[in-house]
Amino acid sequence: MLIDFFLHLKAKKLPVSTREFLTLLEALKEHVASNSIDDFYFLARTCLVKDETHYDKFDQAFGEYFKGVTQIPGLEADIPEEWLKMMMKKHLTPEEKAKLEKLGWDKLMDEFKKRLAEQKERHAGGSKWIGTGGSSPFGHGGYHPEGIRIGGESAGNRTAIKVWENREYRNLDDTVELGTRNIKIALRRLRRFAREGAEDELDMDGTIAGTARNAGWLDIKMRPERHNKVKVLLFLDIGGSMDDHIKVCEELFSAAKSEFKHLEYFYFHNCIYDYVWKDNRRRHGERFPLWDVMHKYGEDYKVVVVGDATMSPYEVLQPGGSVEYSNEEAGAVWLQRMLDTWPRAVWLNPEPERLWDYRHSIELIRTIFNSRMFPLTLAGLERAMRELNK
Repeated sequence: MLIDFFLHLKAKKLPVSTREFLTLLEALKEHVASNSIDDFYFLARTCLVKDETHYDKFDQAFGEYFKGVTQIPGLEADIPEEWLKMMMKKHLTPEEKAKLEKLGWDKLMDEFKKRLAEQKERHAGGSKWIGTGGSSPFGHGGYHPEGIRIGGESAGNRTAIKVWENREYRNLDDTVELGTRNIKIALRRLRRFAREGAEDELDMDGTIAGTARNAGWLDIKMRPERHNKVKVLLFLDIGGSMDDHIKVCEELFSAAKSEFKHLEYFYFHNCIYDYVWKDNRRRHGERFPLWDVMHKYGEDYKVVVVGDATMSPYEVLQPGGSVEYSNEEAGAVWLQRMLDTWPRAVWLNPEPERLWDYRHSIELIRTIFNSRMFPLTLAGLERAMRELNK
């Protein structure tokens, strides 16, 4: 029943073998995984993927093949209770949503602490307790205009101001083939060439001049190759609402790695705080304090921040405003420190520029960056590179 799945992986250029596929079938026969699509995903990845560098391609191929599937046919088991509970999710009308109170930061946190202390059992639906579905500001799978999402995936509303869950992000693929060379062409505006290294490039003009001076006897001249001396520090927003922009970010990342010899990059989520990371799979264990990054890379680096800047204003202005942990200082404080360290910095935003005025967090970050926010389009890239060249 899974032969088509196996062929689909092969078509996506994943190095899966028949032996590994037979191992997967044997594991299913021995009921190593239930009929949960999540259990099957981890089992299939364990059996079929030998190198973790192929995890991203496997995730994409798996998602395409099993899109909308909630159980694996042919494996008999009861439908999990969680799925039934998620069916209770309420679809509120705009009028019902408008009636829900926006509690505000302090009141929201106080109410959350009270309900953690009072609640003794799981709850689904309703408007008060921590649970699934419904219109409570705490839980997941429902709707509230300003709440705390606890566990589970986003319902797509993107109104949570804090998220309590262990979320995993994937690294951007720097080998992606660009559909256009326009990004590279735009980035080439940010170049400053110098000759360095061994003399292994033919100096045609020097050879001609030397040969002429040598009465026609060939006098070959060599010179060092020209290299782009500009130094770039790239900060990439990952996860959450940035999932909508993975393709264009991968294209930019790939182009930047090919154009700039001196390129360093780090990831962050939503807003930059006191630490960043280089590998999303190890972001909880391998973090780089922003203080260390600012001391290591001098002001001769040009900084490019890529992110949609779309978040709760609390994440920019409020200590503890991060959706993932309790940060001691507000994001705005760290962003200003970055600009003090690297005066030549721009922010590239993949969100359409026509929407910027409707999102408070975008306006806050534009103000901090002294209006040096540009759309992640060809024209926006060219404007940003001109700004960095000033």
